[in-house]
Amino acid sequence: MGATVEIDSESGFCFGVVTAIRKAEEVLDKCGTLYCLGDIVHNSDEVERLRSRGLITITHDELANLHDVTVLLRAHGEPPSTYRIAKENNIEIIDATCPVVLKLQQRIKHTCDTDPDTQIVIYGKNGHAEVNGLVGQTDGKAIVAESVADLNKVDFSRGISLYSQTTKSPQGFSAMIEEINRRKNKDTRFEHFDTICRQVSGRAESLRRFAAAHDVVLFVSGAKSSNGKVLCAECTAVNPRTHLIANPRDINPGWLTAAESIGICGATSTPRWLMEDVKAKVLEINNSDRSDG
Repeated sequence: MGATVEIDSESGFCFGVVTAIRKAEEVLDKCGTLYCLGDIVHNSDEVERLRSRGLITITHDELANLHDVTVLLRAHGEPPSTYRIAKENNIEIIDATCPVVLKLQQRIKHTCDTDPDTQIVIYGKNGHAEVNGLVGQTDGKAIVAESVADLNKVDFSRGISLYSQTTKSPQGFSAMIEEINRRKNKDTRFEHFDTICRQVSGRAESLRRFAAAHDVVLFVSGAKSSNGKVLCAECTAVNPRTHLIANPRDINPGWLTAAESIGICGATSTPRWLMEDVKAKVLEINNSDRSDG
């Protein structure tokens, strides 16, 4: 009898990505072509699927040279400068910014406007699209800290407001709070706001349970996905036979040897159809092994 193969029912696109792709497909169905500022999702297979339907991915430099077109803004959000350029160039914006990200942008902007003396620190990945949008709310003044080592940029004698990129880990955020409390002056005002998306962070616990329940885990994620790296690490922590793959072509048949139970899961940027393709490939490999035997 062959191994059982299960796809995690809770893996796949978060609602922000679902909304962005739905909006893109609605326009493509009507018009056949649409510009998107940056990869609509950090998954090259899904980007390619939408490209074949007419979605054209552009950079910020290319946006500045476009006029009188329609451009989709993805779930990650954008800084105010993007909206300014669009207005100047008569570009129609389809705004698919995730509501959780949008609320975070507004909170950071409010802090910046009402308390200009405070240092805004963002726990997040430097250069990440969401983080760029958050920093843009502060006219570029926010300090981005990927780890506690980056807190050397902070003046611990001045007020600090700490926020988090929505897809970071709660444990990492707690470590940042602890380190700032340890290093700041006794009378320095320090506020911290847990702005992590619970739809994303809540997946870590369910993925650990899923990974522990299988002999082998195939974690499907695009190479650009920060969320994918974090969630894959959660699986690996409870199941060392976890393998990060981008698509079915990455599967090494040797990984599946003697496995009675194989689990397939993915990041918030991983489409369900791609996990289904991985399952089909696993079944094909297992069937081939049985026929060879």
